[in-house]
Amino acid sequence: MNAGRLAALRLVLPQFGVDAVIVPRADEHLGEYVPARAERLAWLTGFTGSAGLAAVSATRACVFSDGRYTLQLATQTDPALWERRHMVEQPAALFLVEAGAKRIGYDPWLISEDGLKPYLDLGLVMVPLPSNPVDEIWLDQPRRPMGAALPHPLELAGLSSQDKRAEIAATLVKSNEAACVITDPASVAWLFNLRGSDVPHTPFALGFAMVLADGSAMLFMDGAKLPAESRAWLGNQVEIIEPAMLPRTLGQLGGRRVRVDPAASPAWFGQTLRAAGAEVVAGADPCLLPKACKNAVEQAGSRAAHLRDAIAMCRFLHWFDNAGEGQTELSVAARLLAFRQEMDGFRYESFPAITGSGPNGAIVHYRATPDSNRLIGRNEVYLIDSGGQYQSGTTDITRTLWTGPLPAPAELRARYTSVLRGHIAIARLVFPAGVCGAHIDAFARAALWQMGLDYDHGTGHGVGSFLSVHEGPVSLSRAARPVPLAPGMILSNEPGYYLQGAYGIRIENLLLVRPMELPEAQKLFLGFETLSLAPIDARLIEPSLLTPDERAWISAYHTRVRETVTPYLDAPARRWLETACVTFD
Repeated sequence: MNAGRLAALRLVLPQFGVDAVIVPRADEHLGEYVPARAERLAWLTGFTGSAGLAAVSATRACVFSDGRYTLQLATQTDPALWERRHMVEQPAALFLVEAGAKRIGYDPWLISEDGLKPYLDLGLVMVPLPSNPVDEIWLDQPRRPMGAALPHPLELAGLSSQDKRAEIAATLVKSNEAACVITDPASVAWLFNLRGSDVPHTPFALGFAMVLADGSAMLFMDGAKLPAESRAWLGNQVEIIEPAMLPRTLGQLGGRRVRVDPAASPAWFGQTLRAAGAEVVAGADPCLLPKACKNAVEQAGSRAAHLRDAIAMCRFLHWFDNAGEGQTELSVAARLLAFRQEMDGFRYESFPAITGSGPNGAIVHYRATPDSNRLIGRNEVYLIDSGGQYQSGTTDITRTLWTGPLPAPAELRARYTSVLRGHIAIARLVFPAGVCGAHIDAFARAALWQMGLDYDHGTGHGVGSFLSVHEGPVSLSRAARPVPLAPGMILSNEPGYYLQGAYGIRIENLLLVRPMELPEAQKLFLGFETLSLAPIDARLIEPSLLTPDERAWISAYHTRVRETVTPYLDAPARRWLETACVTFD
């Protein structure tokens, strides 16, 4: 089937006057989670990862992704049709030069202006196409989602949309900009205090927005998605405009300075505004930082969500330890979901659970399917990375478990403990204001580096407030943008280690950035509050490799888990938690 699709794509290239075409894994909002209609890369190639791109010429075709998906890319794509490359180490632009292509077609809605630069820097002629060539051949392509956009109440948002727009408007006035274009659906949701259901696992109502320097705004969203209560919620300072009117509206901005995020907005916006005579100002989405810095209400909501998630996780871990044989990756993930569904305020998973036993755990973003679903055996490693969307907050937690009954091998314990030491190093870290994610990533890797080991993914990502489980602009990674960590930000802490063909190790909690009171500090210092509460599997820890401070951290964390969660468990689960929360006092 994929062979026929690739052949059909090649047949339509001449009508566009190009030598090759790129097919990103993206929708018009350039986000990680996309509606079914936008899964063009998966439809064309078979690769279903959340980050990737295909490049197709008349004679060669290649699929690209990052280190999280190396193994998945190899298993999901046909090597007779597709070359496979690491998108950072062997970028698509180089491949197209090697393939002899000169005129490269692209959909200007599916790539940012920054995303075009690597191709232009190599002398390729990038041709914006009037329509998407995959759409031309995808005859049963799903329709656009039409979920309702509903109010996110003030008791959960903590700040009104009017106040948020005033803050953005003040930023525009300071920068002498007449307006800014907002294309990130998370920013649209945050700015207008709306939530929707247009994409899986994330409460987005897809649309675009423009904020003006006077605090008024335009929301480009199909009117059928906005019931009367939502229109009343938005008020008369927000004009609702059909998306089809975007070109005309932007065309009226000639002579004005308009901010567009060159890294996160489709290139179409900058191209259209320039054609209208507007001055396009390259600048970050002004919602990103205030959205990332959760207010006091959102912080309280996140703690409440994590308490509910902790109860579900501890009930699940107790069940897992007593489940007996016969469980599979999918059956265990379904059981965890069932425990979460018992919690008040739970809506759905924040992403499809990564449930990997034995060698499947070594696939960083493995997705169990009925075909790959593996029986969880004894005396092996099982990794489950999962999260929940609660009305008051978003969770994401990973635990790596030993199935026993034999003791875990010494080499495995050493590697697990090195990952744990990295996790503790981040959790305990105290640092001055102004430090960025790239500055602290190495703390999580130091113990592994001393063993000659590493992992090919970032250490942490931002998390939204009943929004995306992966939120910018801050991350803990060597490749992170230089954005300082700030109070109120929520980040994951998830170092790992993966032995191909054997097992995967990852330990993840979510952290809240908070000010630290230090008696000798002469400026603001920051640290982390750990939000996630679930035991760390002591069967995989080698205590002799831990420092006294590290043992003290585990003891304090396990004591907190036990004291916080025990009142919500039944008697068998309480007894289990007492044993699981090992301390090293």
